[in-house]
Amino acid sequence: MNDDPSAFEALFQQAPCGYLTTDADGRVTRVNDTFLHWSGHRREDLLGSAFNRLLPVGDRILWSTHSAPQLSTTGTVSEVVVEIVGGDRVRRPALVTATRAPVTDGVPDEVRVVVFSAPERRAHERELVAALHRAEESDDRRAAAETESRRRALQDPLTGLPNRAGLSVHLESATGTAVGVLVVDLDHFAVVNESLGVAAGDELLLTVAERLRAVVREGAVVARSSADEFVVVDRCEDLEAARALAERLLEELTAPVVLAGLEVVTSASIGAALAAPEPGHAERALHDAGVAMQRAKARGRQRVEVHDPRADDGAADRLRLLGELRRGIPDGQLRLHHQPQVRVHDGRISGVEALVRWQHPVRGLLPPSEFIDLAEQSGLVRELGAWVLDAAVEQAARWARDPECATVEVAVNLSTRQLTDPSLVDAVAGALARHRLAAHLLVLEVTETALAVDPDAAAATLATLKDLGVGVSVDDFGTGYASLTYLQRFPVDELKIDRSFVTGLGVNANDTAIVQACVQLARAVGVRTVAEGVETEEQRRLLAEMGCDVVQGYLFSRPVEAAAFQEWARAR
Repeated sequence: MNDDPSAFEALFQQAPCGYLTTDADGRVTRVNDTFLHWSGHRREDLLGSAFNRLLPVGDRILWSTHSAPQLSTTGTVSEVVVEIVGGDRVRRPALVTATRAPVTDGVPDEVRVVVFSAPERRAHERELVAALHRAEESDDRRAAAETESRRRALQDPLTGLPNRAGLSVHLESATGTAVGVLVVDLDHFAVVNESLGVAAGDELLLTVAERLRAVVREGAVVARSSADEFVVVDRCEDLEAARALAERLLEELTAPVVLAGLEVVTSASIGAALAAPEPGHAERALHDAGVAMQRAKARGRQRVEVHDPRADDGAADRLRLLGELRRGIPDGQLRLHHQPQVRVHDGRISGVEALVRWQHPVRGLLPPSEFIDLAEQSGLVRELGAWVLDAAVEQAARWARDPECATVEVAVNLSTRQLTDPSLVDAVAGALARHRLAAHLLVLEVTETALAVDPDAAAATLATLKDLGVGVSVDDFGTGYASLTYLQRFPVDELKIDRSFVTGLGVNANDTAIVQACVQLARAVGVRTVAEGVETEEQRRLLAEMGCDVVQGYLFSRPVEAAAFQEWARAR
């Protein structure tokens, strides 16, 4: 093997496709000659610049909200359909694959990006298919081998559906009639894999594939484009027909399915777009449907969003808001509000939940629903979460030192990205030491979904936090897949019952039964229960009868600023 560095450099520079490398912040550190020649950019203009600046606004949003988070979580994204803005400002269709290189001693974090020209890639795929067709004309043994090779190249081995390459072939032939292109992304699929096992995940994928095929008409295409994402291509006269098809698919997918002996209710986020009959429009519609699907996920999941080419899809506004939030954090625009938590048996205050607000200079005071999802999808949630943690600890320490104020626990929400951040424990320990707050007065809230991303790493992180003396709460409990056995893996002090179930107490028999089961499960693992969203005296009474420990909600107080909370506490 030739270990000459110059030989490797020559291979890099003269590779048949574009290669770039970026640092952990997405800034270009290397770029090969092939990319420069294809794009028309100069090397000195690219080095040190953000990779996503090469993308138009719509694709930049898709990369920031879908591809970048997936790259951070799984370490790779494959064949993302985007456009690259060249040095001449002309957009060039491209397929982008990126891989995060593992950190080694002395070598910083690096992302390796491969850029294929989409027309050249499609020509390569056409040539591959043509070559396979030619091989069929040879002797029987060779024809059988080539047929199997073609099947493997164009077909998903698990479901038997066309894969991404097979889908490309179908899209190129989708001419002569308008078609609807739908991207179907399963919500929380990773939770199924982690909690019930890979076999159950495969069974769910097979069920989804079968249900999708059952809904569409004969001749429609159903493909599996990635791990938990499917694409449907079917004849649709207009956008309303595409929406109606998507609604039928969503209804079919939300029917319960039995996995590993348990009945699981699945959901999906679906984006739809309409492709005109002319050649090349179906591939663009796939991109638009993907953007619409991401919008469906950002708006709460389990819903349909349709791309309307006549309307502004809000991509530019979201990008603008993200930039304003990025500047607003260091500029002191964030505010902390506190919602009291009250013990059920004696009505005394036990703690508060710290909730962030954004004092936008133009739009006024914004609730978390206006910006948390955007921060989560872009990765900015780490900076935002660090601010909330420090501000909450600082405020709790002030109360603890002031004899005129109530000393209470303060609960802080952790995002999935924070929980998987190796620096989390140091950040928590640093905040406690910096503000001299006793560790037992801090409770960190994590969701079931966050625990399921990497259960082993989550368990290790939470155990270290417990060693500091910090409390751990499972937030939005009952909305995920947690079981008694699953919860016993984690050092949990508290289960927080989701407000959606508390709202139905005494009104909906299913919600009442779920709340009762959550309280009993908490007792089984020896932890306390907190019910959020309590708004009526009847809800509080039923929770007391069930044995719930702590309640919070508008029955007692809305989230308020620190001074208003202390006034409320003194008035009790």
